[in-house]
Amino acid sequence: MRFRLTLLSAALAGAVYTPTIYAADWPAVTLSGFGTLAATRTDTDQAEFIRPNQAVGAKKDWRTGVDSNFGLQATAKATDSLSFTVQGLVRKNPVDDVGAELAWAFAKWKATDDLNFRVGRIGTPVYMISDFRQVGYANTMIRPPAEVYRQVSGDYYDGADVVWQPSFGDTTLTVQFGGGHTKQKLVGNYIEYHPLLSLHVVAENGPFTLRFGRANAKFSITGSAALTGLGNTLRASGFTAVADQLRISDVDGSFTSFGGTMDWKNIVLQGEYAMRRTDTRLVMQTNSWYLMGGYRFGKVLPYYYHGNIDQKSIRTMPGMPTTGPAAPLTAAVNGAIRAAIQKSNAVGVRWDFRDSMALKVQWDRITPKDGAGAFIKPAPGFTGPVNVYAAGIDFVF
Repeated sequence: MRFRLTLLSAALAGAVYTPTIYAADWPAVTLSGFGTLAATRTDTDQAEFIRPNQAVGAKKDWRTGVDSNFGLQATAKATDSLSFTVQGLVRKNPVDDVGAELAWAFAKWKATDDLNFRVGRIGTPVYMISDFRQVGYANTMIRPPAEVYRQVSGDYYDGADVVWQPSFGDTTLTVQFGGGHTKQKLVGNYIEYHPLLSLHVVAENGPFTLRFGRANAKFSITGSAALTGLGNTLRASGFTAVADQLRISDVDGSFTSFGGTMDWKNIVLQGEYAMRRTDTRLVMQTNSWYLMGGYRFGKVLPYYYHGNIDQKSIRTMPGMPTTGPAAPLTAAVNGAIRAAIQKSNAVGVRWDFRDSMALKVQWDRITPKDGAGAFIKPAPGFTGPVNVYAAGIDFVF
């Protein structure tokens, strides 16, 4: 199958069965859904592999929670111009539990054939596959590359957007501009964006898609005793200038990304480049990218991708002592300002063995750089590289 980045339908791309429920004096309700049943393991017990914002991950034993999820969406059409959409998502969450969340809940007004307005809870379009990154069936790989897709936390915001979709000959343009606020739980703390503004531009022409995205936000990290305590200790120890660089309230940040896809004949290509910038050392400045290529043999699509992330802000705080009584405090600061940098090489295969279902098998070799990378709970001396194995079935209905 060929999948394109059509913005408002992408969350359930590939769905072929959408039952509609009618009742007297009630609008028609269309139900659809998606899910992934997967198992994941690694070749080490020295650290745990996770998807972004999970509290517990996979080691040598197979785990089903890392790459599995289930979503259900309902759309009620009140008039030709007005509709309501709700989407719920069940997946592993930041407290090592399977939790349900309200991913979408918005009203959409179709002003013209090319212009739509939405108000409510909306997916945050910071990545190329933002709207449908949880829909495994709509993606070639078993999961979005972590090097790029763990740089911004927060899958949705409460607010409004406007979507303009004109056509110019064979080219379709989608321009989405929106804004709002959100507060979402992370592992060990919360992050709040207020306000958040985003611009998402997609150009599609036949098998080719180009995309640009930009998000700006004022954000705060709350509920972290460790970060608050670190700042207080620095000030009490006379390192006020260092504490000022580790702000966690009213921080300015931006995320810029470029990407593209090609699904031409049997050749599949996809790539993305992203830059995160903030004015606090605790949310580091990073550049990240990935490139994926595959070749389709009938319903079988083998693929390969390479991903990489580097830190552009400092990884060692200058001016702090490395010996003496303050040395442990220096080590704590340096540990807090180091991003999880790594590179990945992965090979996999996707088999669309029946309508609306695909089997995927993927092997990642992940090499952390100057630390544990994106792995959590590393044992002393852990450096990698680590092999990660996963197999799963994606489905839509």
